[in-house]
Amino acid sequence: MPANSFSRRVLAWWRRHGRKDLPWQRRPDPYRVWVSEIMLQQTQVGTVIGYFDRFMERFPTLERLAAGSEDEVLELWTGLGYYARARNLHRAARLALERHGCLPPDLDALTALPGIGRSTAGAILALAHGEPATILDGNVKRVLARHAGVDGWPGTPAVMRRLWALAEGRTPPRQAGPYAQAMMDLGATLCTRASPGCAACPVAGDCVALREGRQTDWPAPKPRKSLPERQTWMLLLHDDQGAVLLQRRPPSGVWGGLWSLPEAAGTAEADTLARALVGRSPTQWRALEPIRHTFTHFRLHIHPLVGRVHGPATAGVKDAVQVWYKPGQPPPGGMPAPVVSLLDGPDGP
Repeated sequence: MPANSFSRRVLAWWRRHGRKDLPWQRRPDPYRVWVSEIMLQQTQVGTVIGYFDRFMERFPTLERLAAGSEDEVLELWTGLGYYARARNLHRAARLALERHGCLPPDLDALTALPGIGRSTAGAILALAHGEPATILDGNVKRVLARHAGVDGWPGTPAVMRRLWALAEGRTPPRQAGPYAQAMMDLGATLCTRASPGCAACPVAGDCVALREGRQTDWPAPKPRKSLPERQTWMLLLHDDQGAVLLQRRPPSGVWGGLWSLPEAAGTAEADTLARALVGRSPTQWRALEPIRHTFTHFRLHIHPLVGRVHGPATAGVKDAVQVWYKPGQPPPGGMPAPVVSLLDGPDGP
């Protein structure tokens, strides 16, 4: 069937069944669309809604985001994961104002900003400006790969070229915005990774995956590699006032720019590190149950050590790299999820 038949069926389905009242859809200006698209990368809609609402309350405009601090941005991102998205969002807001005075309505200018790829730029142009732009997020890749029977993992250049050609060929120039939303909804609600709802799919009639019974084969998964295992010992250093020491991590790398617990390479280094940080070490350490945290490229085994250092610390005083944090105080900034769970647990401050 021709490409325009595909788009007509998808749009007709969306008009009856698509999502039209998500927070970023109620007022789809370029800034709100951009923030939602960044948050939705590798994150479910149900999780994003609350984060999006809180983010918009604090940073309702591009100008407010650019004027905010990275700590504020990361704090609002805490728990959403993939923190490079937040750092790039903040940097891109400042660069957009510096270079253009706004979020530019141009594909090349958008993709020149940190964290904005071809699909995100296409979403901004199609959804906010009504431009004939194309998107290719994870949901759209899955729909197209199944419908056309595209072999291979979408992370490879050849497969991506094939999928982009399909996406561009099927995007109706005059309805690119509604079609983009329709394709995202189709992948998120019907053509799901597991148990796709083929009986209700508007394009099931010519879907290669359904015809061949190979819905689980497409898109092909990323080739498996065993993840390297890493170990770290996180120190929960308490003072007599109930504060715990936090350190800001370097701006790049794992948890870049977040506030975390001091880390040692083993129990033997814990005393030395504590003395270097606060001038004294605990009389004893108490080990908690290890925590396993999986990143994209490795698996981290966290061994928490709790120790109390006697004598008051300067609770609440923050410098560039460390702070004594007490419950009830505003967080100093964003914190990794494992650190939040440790601080919220019975051995927190």
